[in-house]
Amino acid sequence: MAGVASAVLHAVWNALTHGLRDKLAGFTLISLASAGCGAVLVCLAPLPDPAAWPYIAASAALQVTYQLLLLRAYQLGDFGQMYPTARGTSPVVVALVSTTLLGHSLPVGQALGIAVVSCGLAGLALADGIPGRDQLPALAAAVGTGVVIASYTLVDGSGVRVSGSVFGYIAWLFLCQGLVLPLIAWGRRGPALLTALRPLWGRGMAGGLLSLLAYGLVVWAQSRGDLSTIAALRETSIVFGALIGALVFRERLGHRRITASTAVLAGIAVLQLTGGP
Repeated sequence: MAGVASAVLHAVWNALTHGLRDKLAGFTLISLASAGCGAVLVCLAPLPDPAAWPYIAASAALQVTYQLLLLRAYQLGDFGQMYPTARGTSPVVVALVSTTLLGHSLPVGQALGIAVVSCGLAGLALADGIPGRDQLPALAAAVGTGVVIASYTLVDGSGVRVSGSVFGYIAWLFLCQGLVLPLIAWGRRGPALLTALRPLWGRGMAGGLLSLLAYGLVVWAQSRGDLSTIAALRETSIVFGALIGALVFRERLGHRRITASTAVLAGIAVLQLTGGP
């Protein structure tokens, strides 16, 4: 159930960040929390095996790309559409790549569960209708975010298994990726960034800590379970995101989103019954 716990935490930190007026400052604080926690953890956790370092470097680069694309999607579009589009793209890509390129087996029952979850996620993403031309840049950023999510999921799923230390892998990943976005933000804003960070400190750091816990759970689960199943369970954060959108941001839930959410939950049940984590 680590995937589902991660999904809840992920939806909450995304909602916290989306609710901030200055989203660049919010993402900067999340990255600072990542770097700070990573710096503490590297002092406590064993060093990863040398074979894991290329994976850590690749994942850190992908994580920064993910943050920049998600930031752009949130600046251009609504939470209720951008979040499910970004998250819904990932499990399908992970399933296809892990089975066709990495040679991982996918039993029929789990394939069915992933298909049901993915259909439900697509239903949530398109619940408000097909996006118009003016929404295409935001949609492109959200889809790109989903592809990057799939990419670092696959990288970490392989890297953590050769690391010899799950916590060492997580610690160095957090430290490396957490230092980059604050430098980018400083390059864009300069000293004015410090002024923007002050009123957002509490919510931004809370979002950062939730983000770290959410992804730490995923990496831990990847060291023990099937990548496609974990990815699909993690993307159930869309269900929780839809509920948060309705209850917190007062976005319309509607029968389409309810139906799509039910499909996602049915897919989770299939994954659990067929051996999912």
